[in-house]
Amino acid sequence: MSDLDLRPREIVCGSAPSPEPEELLLTARRVYLGKTTEVARALPDAQIRMIGAWCFLDHYGPQSVQDSPGMQVWAHPHTGLQTVSWLLEGEVEHRDSLGSQVMVRPQQLHIMTAGVGIVHSELSLADKPPTLHGVQLWVALPNSDRETSPRFESHVELPLLTVPGLTGSVLVGELGGVRSPARSHTPLVGADLTVEPGVPIQLAVNPEFEYGIFVVHGDVLVESTTVGVDQLLYLGSQRRSLGLRSDHGGRAILLGGAPFAEEIVMWWNFVGRSHDEIVAFRTAWERREPRFPPVVDRSEKVMEAPAMPTVHLRPRPRRAR
Repeated sequence: MSDLDLRPREIVCGSAPSPEPEELLLTARRVYLGKTTEVARALPDAQIRMIGAWCFLDHYGPQSVQDSPGMQVWAHPHTGLQTVSWLLEGEVEHRDSLGSQVMVRPQQLHIMTAGVGIVHSELSLADKPPTLHGVQLWVALPNSDRETSPRFESHVELPLLTVPGLTGSVLVGELGGVRSPARSHTPLVGADLTVEPGVPIQLAVNPEFEYGIFVVHGDVLVESTTVGVDQLLYLGSQRRSLGLRSDHGGRAILLGGAPFAEEIVMWWNFVGRSHDEIVAFRTAWERREPRFPPVVDRSEKVMEAPAMPTVHLRPRPRRAR
């Protein structure tokens, strides 16, 4: 997925854990992807910009697309990140400059590693299902891997986590002794959790990770905070378990990871390390340099990059003081 903001802010961020557990409730802001799809963007937030290496979280839908074009995200570039696509309802076609062409469907995990550079599109087709609902996540690649060759992987079956009162799919990493086959470049965990009504749950987690929980349906009491749809609860680190409960049932995305020690610069669809590097990525896209091959051919419909800011980036703290 693309960041279609015409005036994207440059973001410098690194991820350091809270020195102790905490409960910071954040509400996602509304952003349009083109003219057809509105999303709730939870990461990056002014207060919390990353959770581990997770640096971007968009939630879209549930949206009726029966009488609309649905998702229309034309060919656009990425660098220095992985995209993690997870649909809850509906169907979207993914195509990329590696030649991948797949239908993204619910309960099927698709991870695209941009590395040195990739181009992809995400489009609802004419015979699409009537509802679209999902999340798009980005993971920042560490210096050791951000110049890697691009790749695309699909997992049509994921391991299921089942504990009394909770079922879930482990997207990335390990949770509750269940491990995903997806490849990651830093210690991470991501899971889609469904909480049954009225059952208290204690979910074991890694105390070396920082965590956040984002609700996509219903509401979930996480420790002492009730989290509603399009809210993200940042939980800090140093936890060995998470207490969960829902009176009427809820569904949430759990994100966690080892604090990402490197500073990154995120602008538009690029993750880099400096203002000048981002300028170079944008220039390469404008010139259609070999770093960014076409998805189909050079006559395809593409998204042009916004204008660069007129000032250089000033580092900002990882979170508001």
